[in-house]
Parts: sequence; structure tokens; C-alpha cells
Amino acid sequence: MIDKSARLRRTQVLAIGFLTVAGTINYLDRSTLSIANHSVSRELGLSAAQMGLLLSAFSLAYAFAQLPVGALLDRFGPRAMLGIGMFFWSVAQFAGGFIRSLDHFLIARTLLGVCEAPLFPAGAKVVNEWFAARDRGGPTGIFVTSSTVGPMLAPPLLTVLMLSFGWRRMFVVMGVAGMIVAVGWYLFYRNRAEVALTRAEVAHLEAGSGGTGDAADAAVSRAPDFAEWAGLFRHANTWGMILGFMGVIYMVWLYLTWLPAYLEHERHLSIARTGWVVAIPYVFGTLGMATSGYFADFLLRRGSPPVRSRKWPICMGLIGGAAFTVPAAYTPSTTLAVVYISAAMFFINHASGGAWALVSVAAPRRLVASLGSMQNFGGYLGGSLAPVVTGMVVDETHSFVDALVISAAIAFAAAMVYLFVVREITAREPVTVGRLTSH
Repeated sequence: MIDKSARLRRTQVLAIGFLTVAGTINYLDRSTLSIANHSVSRELGLSAAQMGLLLSAFSLAYAFAQLPVGALLDRFGPRAMLGIGMFFWSVAQFAGGFIRSLDHFLIARTLLGVCEAPLFPAGAKVVNEWFAARDRGGPTGIFVTSSTVGPMLAPPLLTVLMLSFGWRRMFVVMGVAGMIVAVGWYLFYRNRAEVALTRAEVAHLEAGSGGTGDAADAAVSRAPDFAEWAGLFRHANTWGMILGFMGVIYMVWLYLTWLPAYLEHERHLSIARTGWVVAIPYVFGTLGMATSGYFADFLLRRGSPPVRSRKWPICMGLIGGAAFTVPAAYTPSTTLAVVYISAAMFFINHASGGAWALVSVAAPRRLVASLGSMQNFGGYLGGSLAPVVTGMVVDETHSFVDALVISAAIAFAAAMVYLFVVREITAREPVTVGRLTSH
């Protein structure tokens, strides 16, 4: 094993640190409107239907922005794309503090969704560029924990800001914080192509990259063209990751959007108690997210092929999430329900972290962001369905039982997609027409 230089260590720590902070701010910014829901609707005179439209504007814009963003990341690199995206999503957040009409708020939330789109595909590309294949799972698990840490911090932190300064200044404060991080990212981070690496540093980063196309990619660093990007859709693994991730994010978003209402209406907890109890499953979700990458790296070091080492944690996470969601739906005990939901959150977030670790080994470096954005596109289409389907089922049955069982069935189906559709990559050469070969 080739020793890692001090410069590589500094670059890796800086990159993962910035990505984790940016991801946490990303999820806090998404949550501001939910926290200020009542205050915004009252001040602007919005109906429940208009608030629903406003809340959905972000997720739809975020999903459909994924596809072009991935190609742009692979062409221009994460330094510029994430820096620009973070700065302008923070501008949109900042502008929310001065908006006086629904139309202007819709524009701001749409811009927020579009500009937040580069973050997680950029993170996958950064990890692919600056970590050897055998070491990518751990750092991926660290930076994607922001997707559980952010929602865990949002209720207490944003509520304190709103009660202390008002909802408008809450938007302004979060916008300024994001701008500062965006400027710091652009000033301190460098794309791999912008750094003159030594032979020893290149050898360390390329170690164990067989099967991913990385070694060949080091010699062919040109940006991918449209044919290569579009060609990813002809690869079965791409569709397996898109469809499988739909199942992951469906369950993630069911709990994200409906857990407080479930605890209040199904389990009859007070609003004050719900605020504290909701944080418990997110603690376990963070643990699941953080450990998934390290488990994948452990499997890889024990001889498991790159894709398989990522695929097994995903399948285990999805099946575990389904297995614990079903008893949560049927148990009469509120305490046991919280225990089961916490376990389900651990496993489903274990799957989510594994999915992002999979991106870093499932495509050549030039196409990692493109593949990650395609996966995220599918995930957020599934995520957009979760609150709608759950609401319809609850309206019809006046219970969350069937809604939770449906999410468990979807998670199990997604595990089967990963198990049987996503295969180990055998092509070692760089992609030239967007085709990867699998067996």
C-alpha cells in the first residue's frame, strides 16, 4: 500500500468538511418553510392548497434539475458548479426574507431547488477524485450524514431563530451562512485536474481502481460529451440505480414528511413531546448513514468486488428498513413503535449512504456526477410520491398502518432491483460511447 502524502490528507479533510457543512446547510434551508409554515401562510394570506404548492415547488425543481446538473459537473468540475450553486441557493434563501407574494415565493423556492441540485452528485465526484477506491465508502458516509443531521437540527435551531428574530430574519440568516460557506469552498477547494500531483500521489489514488475505469481515466481527462452522458441510459446498472433509489428515498421522505403527524395523530403525543421524540429516529438514521460507507470499505478490503461491496449494504438496509417498518405499523405500544421506527431509520439511511458510495465505483471518473445525478433524479421522483400517497391512504383509511406497509413493500422491491439488476462492472477501459459492460 502506497503511503498518503500530507497534501492529500489535507485536501481530503478540507473537502469532506466543506461537503458536510454544505449538506447540513442544504437541509436546514429546505426546512425553513416547513418550520415557518403557519407564520408564512398567516402573513401572506395563503390557503392550505397554496402552501402545499409552495412546499412542493422545491422537490420537483430539485428532481428535474438533477439530469443537466450531473453533466455540467462532469464538464466543469465540482469547484465551480457547487460553489455557484451554493451561492445562488443561498441568494434564493436570503430573498425569502423579503418576499410579499405567493408568485415571488414560488420563484424563490424553485430557484432553491435548482441550485441545491449539484450538492450530492458533486460530493460523489469529489470522493471519486480524491480517494482511492478502497477508501471511498467512509468519506461518503460522513458527508451524506448531513441529510440526517440537518433535519435533526432544523426544528430546535430554526425555531429558536424564528422566535428570536421572526421568520423573515430566519431566512436572511440562513442565506448569509450559505453564502459564506460557498465563498470558502471556491477559495479553498481545487478540482483534481487543477492540482499538479506527484507520481506517488497518483499511484495512491489509483490503487485498487480495477473495474471502475479510473486508471485509464487518469490518462483521458477530457470532459464527457452528450453521447457518453446519454449512453448511460443504455446501461442496465443506471436503471437499476434509478429505480432502486426511488425505493430508498420513498421511505426516507415518508418519515421526513409524515413522522410528526404520525406521532401526534396515530400515537397521540402532544406537539411539545413530538418535537423531542422525532429527533430520536434521526440519531439512529445518522448512525446508519455514517456506518454504511465504512462497512462497504470493509467488504472491499476483504475481497468483495467494488460494486458488490456497495450493493450488499444497500440491500441489507432496504430489507432492514422494511422489516422494522411493518411491526412499527402494527404494534399497540408507542414506545415499541419509536424503537422500530428508529431501527428502520438506521437501516434505510444505511441503504442511502451505500447508494452514494456505489456511485463512486460504478462509473469512470468523468461520468460519476452524471450517474449520481441520474440516481438522485429517480430518488426524488420516488420521494415526491411518498407524501402524496401517504396522505391519500390516511384520508381513506384514517390510519397510517397501510401507508407504512406500502412503504415497506416498496423498500423490499427496491432491494430486489439492486440485487438482480445492478451487476459488477467488467469493462476496464474508459467509456467512449457511454456504454459499460456487465455480466
